[in-house]
Amino acid sequence: MKKQLADMNASITTARTLSEALPYLQRYAGAVVVVKFGGNAMGDEAAMAEFARDIVLMRQVGVNPVVVHGGGPMINDLLKRLGIESRFVRGKRVTDKATVEVVEMVLTGLVNKRIVQAIMDEGGRAVGLSGKDDDMMVCVADDPELGFVGRPVEMNVQVLRDLFGAGIIPVVAPVATGMGPNETFNVNGDTAAGAIAGALKADRLLLLTDVSGVKNAAGEVMTQLTPQEVRDLTDSGVIAGGMIPKTETALLALEQGVRAVVILDGRIANACLLELFTDHGAGSLIRSTEPRVKPRET
Repeated sequence: MKKQLADMNASITTARTLSEALPYLQRYAGAVVVVKFGGNAMGDEAAMAEFARDIVLMRQVGVNPVVVHGGGPMINDLLKRLGIESRFVRGKRVTDKATVEVVEMVLTGLVNKRIVQAIMDEGGRAVGLSGKDDDMMVCVADDPELGFVGRPVEMNVQVLRDLFGAGIIPVVAPVATGMGPNETFNVNGDTAAGAIAGALKADRLLLLTDVSGVKNAAGEVMTQLTPQEVRDLTDSGVIAGGMIPKTETALLALEQGVRAVVILDGRIANACLLELFTDHGAGSLIRSTEPRVKPRET
């Protein structure tokens, strides 16, 4: 009897959750959501499976997700084994010719296909791409000090729209071609996600991190920020290190037409679903006027 009551209560809770989620599901039907996936969760099988399940669920309820991934820990590991030193400037990897070859091998091979397989294992359909495919992302050197680190200057995202139409989830590795022959660029994962979101005029850009969000000077997570608040926190040194590329990406994406950017704590279970389908969300939303939840225009 106790087990039957427990099962009944669990069923009621599930039904109530689904009912309460319906308005959010309707609001995001047909939405384009770009998700930057990275950090330590990529090396954890359980976390990878949970992320993949969330992405498949998003696609099942009518959202068009694009996964853009990093792979820093895996790149660091292989570079270390090869005896190649890793250096970072303003949160971005300094990339010489030897390093860019390792980056391309790890990102487009090992990491990209692992995420594709995880999505397929959860019942979704996924295709792995890089910024080189169909000249999706064409770059120039971001900074001579960084070497082969690219800044996107041309975007061709029609292939992503074609995949949406076929019900397929694109998984994109942040490796791009250059303007010259046989040029390959390493692109910061956040930068690549922002460029893709901007080109698609995405409804949401979700940047998953290993921290709880953007914090103020007192160390408190800010759930909503304006672009000016982001600039002020950066100028004062409160936003620093690896958070700088994320907030720079957020501001640029907003300028390019993305409706809102959210920096999420990827360590939270079902962080993407919490952000999209609840009032309180799960991270720091950056937008000048739009609230966390807003009905889509028709």
